[in-house]
Amino acid sequence: MSTILHSNTENELLAAQSKAQILFKEIERRGLIQVGITERELSDKVYDLAQELFGIRKYWHKRVVRAGVNTLCPYRENPPNLAIQENDLVFFDFGPVFEEWEADFGRTYLLGNDPTKQRMINDLELVFNESKQFFNTHLKITGNELFAHIVARSEKYGWLYGGPHAGHLIGVFPHEKLLGDDLENYICSKNNRSMRDLDKNGKPRHWILEVHLIDKEHQFGAFYEQLLTIG
Repeated sequence: MSTILHSNTENELLAAQSKAQILFKEIERRGLIQVGITERELSDKVYDLAQELFGIRKYWHKRVVRAGVNTLCPYRENPPNLAIQENDLVFFDFGPVFEEWEADFGRTYLLGNDPTKQRMINDLELVFNESKQFFNTHLKITGNELFAHIVARSEKYGWLYGGPHAGHLIGVFPHEKLLGDDLENYICSKNNRSMRDLDKNGKPRHWILEVHLIDKEHQFGAFYEQLLTIG
């Protein structure tokens, strides 16, 4: 019975993420990211698109669209609403809920062809994949050990890490209300617990991995996020 439940959880989380990936591909296909519109207007367009494609009205966290200098800001900040400019980096951090299962998905796009900004986008996936490999090969890894690794990987590629954590637990909506802001629920410097510890019901815990790279000197950042423990 336990194995069946675990498998079902993994399948549901993967299905939710797959739908989020479809949503983001459709954002690109329809050309919703345009110079001149504001972050809030773009967020509303994506909200309408998600409702059109999947009937989604529920998000487990605030919808984040950041452009320009706002891409330096971590999730919890609420910077002024900016209009998107030519050569801006624009990133999304969306947490749609599909049939009570949460997704958390983030990607960055470049309006233009700035080579340094494009390199940052490319490095996002490198840092993500290298950090996932580090997680997969260190079975007793703690949240603070993985966070330190991600910060070091970011600096290896010439960037700073842009947030106080690099991911969190994910699950059935509303996991955030059920778990609260306990640091053991985050990939952060103060989480000394093994990430593979089971939850209070003896089930595996599943994690989202985030990569937020920033260049403070030139005032831009980029973001990448998806499931860590499965997929």
